[in-house]
Amino acid sequence: MRRTAIALLGAVSIVCCPQTAGADSSIKIGVLSDMSSVYADYGGAGSVLAAKMAIADSGMTDRVELLSADTQNKADIGLAIAQQWFDQGVGAIFDVPNSSVALAVNSAAGRAHKLVFFSTTINDRLSEQECNGYGLSWVWDTYSVGRAEAAALMREGKDTWFIITPDGAAGAALEQTAREAAEANGAKVVGAVHHPTNNADFASYLLQARSSHAKAVLFGSGGADLVNALKQAREFGLPQEGIAIGTMYAINTDVHSLGLEAMQGMTVVTAFDWNRNDQTRAFGERFFATHKKMPTMFQAGVYSAVLQYLSAIKATNSTDADKVRAYLLSTPMSDVFLQNGKLLPNGRMLHDMFLARIKSPAQSKGAWDFFEFVGEVPGADAFRKLSESKCPLTK
Repeated sequence: MRRTAIALLGAVSIVCCPQTAGADSSIKIGVLSDMSSVYADYGGAGSVLAAKMAIADSGMTDRVELLSADTQNKADIGLAIAQQWFDQGVGAIFDVPNSSVALAVNSAAGRAHKLVFFSTTINDRLSEQECNGYGLSWVWDTYSVGRAEAAALMREGKDTWFIITPDGAAGAALEQTAREAAEANGAKVVGAVHHPTNNADFASYLLQARSSHAKAVLFGSGGADLVNALKQAREFGLPQEGIAIGTMYAINTDVHSLGLEAMQGMTVVTAFDWNRNDQTRAFGERFFATHKKMPTMFQAGVYSAVLQYLSAIKATNSTDADKVRAYLLSTPMSDVFLQNGKLLPNGRMLHDMFLARIKSPAQSKGAWDFFEFVGEVPGADAFRKLSESKCPLTK
């Protein structure tokens, strides 16, 4: 209870805001993230900074009040903050890592008829079984990253897999996606285990993987968990034995933590990299000037979501969630993050995804120059088709 009270501090003074967005009205938004634990590098303070940059670029700085809070990766804390924010006039929440937290906040958004823009969480239940029209999945999901990584492994002739994913809803979804991808591509899953979040010791999981005689070990872990897992996989000698080490995703902060020497040559799926073109480089350098790290795809996603949300408010002259959502559904979107962005009725944002290979130290031209782009997947192909969706709103 004490932790919950501390987490809610800063939200208690909010007063309810009007539903129209005239020149004198206040717009209240919140960044709900992991500020201090396993996903802090993915979002955290960087997501708050990205939101501030979007507010500045929207030209609405004098009208927007930004709040932020740490969920501590606990669903009850995240839910309590979201409910209080909604009750006190926050029109939209952004970021929200950790699947259990995201699912709880998504339910709160549906009940309150307020919007929540998910950037960091990968669980596609938010736009499938649990969709409610108010939770918008902006950056990625298990389908988009699992299918692309599976295809990359198969191209290398790695047709037997051992899967290691985090315990919980996201891990189960990632494992299921990998199994479906294996079946679709003629591969076989010979074993799977789940590990607790914020795990330091992967020895038993790696030994099980070795004993399975799989040609590839596929990780669905992220953040510090992925860093620990990949380090220990090398210490146990799995790559040296010819076992491919695959990851459904790797974020630039993961690569920075592990180093190019350890990760070079791995193929990863990403929605954004600061060094992809002139526009992303300008954004990245501006972000780096304050944060001293280049933006992750999740932080770039927060920037995009806040910018598009505020653009919708300006266009509709309203903060009403239904009017804002209707505008977003009807409007093609592009910005530093979105390439050919289109919002679907189930809350899934379609946008182009990219396949990248992690550079060797010799290929890298400087700090944070990690990815060599080797493929581009149009949004319509990268994400699950609406005709296949399990979202009740599409039936």
